[in-house]
Amino acid sequence: MASMHSVSDWLAQTTMSGAIADRFWAVPVLQSIHILAIGIVMSSIALLDLRLAGFLGREQSMRDLTLRFYPWIWGALGVLVCTGLLQVMAEPARELLNWIFWTKMGLILGAVLFTAPVRRLLEDCRYRDLPAGKRAIVRTCALLSLLLWVMVLVCGRWIAYAGAPA
Repeated sequence: MASMHSVSDWLAQTTMSGAIADRFWAVPVLQSIHILAIGIVMSSIALLDLRLAGFLGREQSMRDLTLRFYPWIWGALGVLVCTGLLQVMAEPARELLNWIFWTKMGLILGAVLFTAPVRRLLEDCRYRDLPAGKRAIVRTCALLSLLLWVMVLVCGRWIAYAGAPA
């Protein structure tokens, strides 16, 4: 933890950190863009996972949905990385010294690593055409994916209230 304190202190002294932190509008604008990108990721993931789980769009092709939503997901994740890094630059101690921030980062990594390959393993067929055993596995994976992304969202909000340790 001492090395993270050093990184946080160093980062707080950089020109970029000062430039962001000194402008009263910068953090709220970054947070607003971050929240809009979160909305895009969450709604796209929810639609895909609910389709995988067989709760909606059962007649839609998984391939078509993936082609429609993955560019939005990956584009919004790119925006989230950029705005997230800038927010860390603005308030390094608040983020880097916060265990919830690191929990969120781990959950993001897990969610991305789980979400990306799962859809590649699926057959491109209607939900009802899947064998019953495979339906149960697919539904479980979809709900686990959705749960991981919701946990990322919860941790993101929790960071604002936990703060950095004293």
